[in-house]
Amino acid sequence: MKHVRHFTPSLFLSLVHICLVQANYAPYFFDNGARSTNGNMALLSLSEDVPVGTHVYTLNGTDPEGDPVTYGLAYEAGSRRYFSVDKNLGNVTLIEELDREKEDEIEVIVSISDGLSTVSEKVRILVMDANDESPEFIDTPYIVQVPENTPSGSSIFKIEAVDKDTGSGGSITYFLQNIHASKFTIDRHSGVLRIKTGVTLDYEKSRTHFVIVVAKDGGGKLRGDNKVFSATTTVTVNVEDVQDTPPMFIGTPYYGYVYEDTLAGSEVLTVVALDGDRGKPNSIHYCIVNGSEGSFEISNTTGAISVIKSPNQLKKEVYELKVQASEISQEGDVSAYAFAIVTIRVVDLNNHPPTFYGENGLQNRFELTMYEHPPEGEILRGLKITVNDSDQGANAKFNLRLVGPGGIFRVVPQTVLNEAQVTIIVENSAAIDYEKFKVLTFKLLAIEVNTPEKFSSTADVVIHLLDTNDNVPKFSSDYYIARIPENSPGGSNVVAVTATDPDSGLWGEVKYSIYGTGADLFLIHPSTGIIYTQPWAVLDAEVNSKYNFYVKAEDTDGKYSLAEVFITVLDVNDHSPEFNENIQEKTMIIGSPVKIEAIDQDAEEPNNIVDYSIMQADPANVFDIDQSTGEIKLKSYIRSLDIIHNITKNKDCIWSLVVQAKDRGSPSFSTTAVLKIDITEETLHKGPMAAFLMQTKDNPMKALGVLAGVMGIMVLITIMISTAMFWRNKRSNKIMPVRRIIKKRQTPQSRTVRMEWLKFKRPSNAAEKFVVEDDAQSLHNENSRWRVPTVSGSLTPKFINKQLKNRGHGSAHNALVSELKMKFEKRNAAIGEPHI
Repeated sequence: MKHVRHFTPSLFLSLVHICLVQANYAPYFFDNGARSTNGNMALLSLSEDVPVGTHVYTLNGTDPEGDPVTYGLAYEAGSRRYFSVDKNLGNVTLIEELDREKEDEIEVIVSISDGLSTVSEKVRILVMDANDESPEFIDTPYIVQVPENTPSGSSIFKIEAVDKDTGSGGSITYFLQNIHASKFTIDRHSGVLRIKTGVTLDYEKSRTHFVIVVAKDGGGKLRGDNKVFSATTTVTVNVEDVQDTPPMFIGTPYYGYVYEDTLAGSEVLTVVALDGDRGKPNSIHYCIVNGSEGSFEISNTTGAISVIKSPNQLKKEVYELKVQASEISQEGDVSAYAFAIVTIRVVDLNNHPPTFYGENGLQNRFELTMYEHPPEGEILRGLKITVNDSDQGANAKFNLRLVGPGGIFRVVPQTVLNEAQVTIIVENSAAIDYEKFKVLTFKLLAIEVNTPEKFSSTADVVIHLLDTNDNVPKFSSDYYIARIPENSPGGSNVVAVTATDPDSGLWGEVKYSIYGTGADLFLIHPSTGIIYTQPWAVLDAEVNSKYNFYVKAEDTDGKYSLAEVFITVLDVNDHSPEFNENIQEKTMIIGSPVKIEAIDQDAEEPNNIVDYSIMQADPANVFDIDQSTGEIKLKSYIRSLDIIHNITKNKDCIWSLVVQAKDRGSPSFSTTAVLKIDITEETLHKGPMAAFLMQTKDNPMKALGVLAGVMGIMVLITIMISTAMFWRNKRSNKIMPVRRIIKKRQTPQSRTVRMEWLKFKRPSNAAEKFVVEDDAQSLHNENSRWRVPTVSGSLTPKFINKQLKNRGHGSAHNALVSELKMKFEKRNAAIGEPHI
C-alpha cells in the first residue's frame, strides 16, 4: 500500500511568503555630496536668514525592487522642529526661523521606506551666519572720573562692544559723534577713549562732559542685501577738581559808610572770598594789608570789617583798605591768595529831606492860570517856588524834575546844592492845548543824588489853561461826492457837509457857504451844512450831469477851510426814442439790408440804448430786423423777385412795416414808425448815374434837387458865355469866331471830327472883320487832319442864320455870311466830303 503525501494549502502559502520575505531589499538614499540639493541632507548648509516657508532640500532615494518610497523627518526628544517633508515627493520646507547665534547645528533623522523596510539616518545640518545682529556695549552705563589736570592725549577709559555675528559682520569699529566739538577722541579698533592732544580739562569751566560713542560692525549680507548695523552709548566724563585756582572775592567792588552817629566797634561791611576750586575748597583767611591807619580791623574767618574809632576821631573822609584772602591747605600752608580794595567813606548823617517853600512858607501845591500856546522859552512867572535841603555837603545835593506829560515844560536848575529858586520854562508850545487839556497837572520831584537814603519830596503844580481861537474849522472830508436824480424837485436835499471847530464859545461856531461856477443851482444851509437845490432849479442829465463847486466853513474870526463837492445828476428815463420821420420810404435791393435809426436823448445807459422790432408786416414772416442796429433784411429764403411775386400779388413790391424802437430804461418808452420798402433786384451794369438813381430812389426830392442844381449851373454858364460874347461883339461890331474841326486819321468805317473853339481877334481893319483860317497843308499832314471853318460863339450856326434871316439879309453882315458859306461849300467840294 502506497502512502501518498498531501500538502495542505495553508502550508503552501506560508512557504511562498517566506520566500518573498527573504527576497525583499531595503530602500536607500542617494548620496549626492555636500553641495547637492537632493539626497539624504547630509552636510547641508543653510543661512540663518532663509525665510520660513522656503523649499530648502529634496530627499531622494530609491528601492532596489523599484517599489515606491516615502520619506520622513524625525527629531530627538526636546529638539525644535525646523523642517517638514512631503512624504511622497521628498520636498523639505523650512517651518521655523533659524538663528545661528542660538543654534548653529541641527540634527535631523531622515528616513526612507518602501512599505516593508524603513531606513533611517541621522544627519547634521549646519546653520551659516548672516549679518543680523547689531553691536552691543557691555558693562554699561559708562561713568568715568577724570582729574582736571590729566595731561592731554591720556587714555581715560576703554569702551567695549560685541557683535554675535561672525566674519566682517562681527568685527567692530568705534567713533565719536560730533568729533569736532568734543574734547575727546577714541581708537577705532580698541575703543580706548583719550583726551585730545592739545586739550585740557577745567573743572571751573565744565564739570561734566557727555561723549556719544558709536560702535559699527563691518557689514554683511542679510536676505540678499549688504547691511551695516551700529549702536550708540553715552560716556559720562566727570571732571574732578584739583587745587589750581586762587580764591576769588564775591560782590566787588566793596563800598562802606561810616556815619556821624556810628559807634566804635560797629561793623561797616563784610567781604567774601571763595576758593576757586569748588570741588574741594580750602578754607579762607582774611587780613588787611594796608590803608587802615589803625581805624579799622577785619575778622580772619568771616571777613567782617569794623570801625574801631568813633567817627569824630577819623581824620579822613575816605579810606581805601587793601584786603588779602588766602587759601589755607589741610597741612596749614598758604597755597594761594587774592586781593581786593575796600572803600570806606565817612559821611554826614542825612536826616533832612528836600523841602518846598512858597511866598508864605512851606507849600506843596502851586497853581497858575494861563492862555494856551504860550511862546516856547517863556518862564511861568506866576509860580514862586523855592526848594531847600538843610543837610550839609553831599547830603544836601539833590535833583529836580517834573513828573507828568513829558516834553511840555522843563525845570531849572536840574541839580541843586542846599537851596535854589525853581523856574519852569515852556518847552513845547503846541502841546499846551486847551482842546486837549483843560488842566495840566505835574509833580515837582526833589530827590537826593548821592545819599543811600535817597530822601525826596514832591509838590503839585497845577496849570489852568484858557482857550484862544487857535483852530481852523475842519471838514470831515476833503471832498464830498453826491448823486441826485434829474427829476428831483427844486429844494431837494443833495448832501450834508460837516466841519468842526474844537475852539470853545463863539470861536467854535461854524458858518457854511458855497461858491464856484457849478454852484448856481444849489444852496447851503449856513448852520447845518445841508446842500440843496434852488427852488427853481431844474436838473437835466442830458444838458449837464456833472457839477462841482467849493464849500467854505468859517468861524467868527474869519478862519476858514475849504472842501470840494462833486454832484452827479443821475439820468432818469424821460425820453422816448424818436425816428426822424414817422413814415419812411426805403428801397431794398435783394441781398442788401436797409437800416432805420431812432435816437433816444437820455444821457446814460441803459436809458439811451434802443432795441428795434417789427410790430406789424403785411405779408408777415418776410422781414427780419436786427434788434441792436435796426438793419432790416429779407428772410434768407427770399433771393429774387420771383419768390416775392409768389408770396404776394402786389407786383410793385412795395410793402409796409410797422417798426418799434424801445429803450431799455425803467419804465421803458417806445415809439413806432411806418416803413415802406420798395424791393428791387441789383442791376448787372452799374454806372455813376445808376448808382445815384438807386441811392435817391427812396428820396425823389433829393434827385430832383440835384438835377435842378445841375441844370441851373449849365444855364448860368451859358448866360455868362452869351453875355461875354454879346458885349465883345457889341464893342467890335464884328463876329470873329474860328472853330477848327480836326479830323482824325481816316478809316473806311468811320470818321471822327474834333471841333476847336474859334479864336477871337480884334480886327485891325474892315477887311479883317470876319476871318476864316484856311490852311491847305493841314488837310494833308501826316496825321491826315483837316479843318472845317465854321461859326462859333454864344449862338449855334442855325441860330445865326435865323438871326440873319430875320434881319432881312440887307445888312453888311449878310454879305459876310454868304461869302463864308460859299467858301465853306467850296472847301467841302474840294475835299470830296459831305458838309458837316
